[in-house]
Amino acid sequence: MPGIVIRDGDSFEAALKRFKKQVEKAGTLAEVRKREAFEKPSVKRKKKDAAARKRLKKGNYERKPRY
Repeated sequence: MPGIVIRDGDSFEAALKRFKKQVEKAGTLAEVRKREAFEKPSVKRKKKDAAARKRLKKGNYERKPRY
């Protein structure tokens, strides 16, 4: 669970900004969104395939030849 220590003279905005950064780094919000609704295995597979196609199209991945 993310948490911060508020120092003397720290403004609320600065403390909130640090807390938000830690929450994002921990992946808490992404996990909440992922668990928000049930996703069928077929839909998960389609999303995974679409993400792989997008990565290939973007050019971040070198394709290995098949033998």
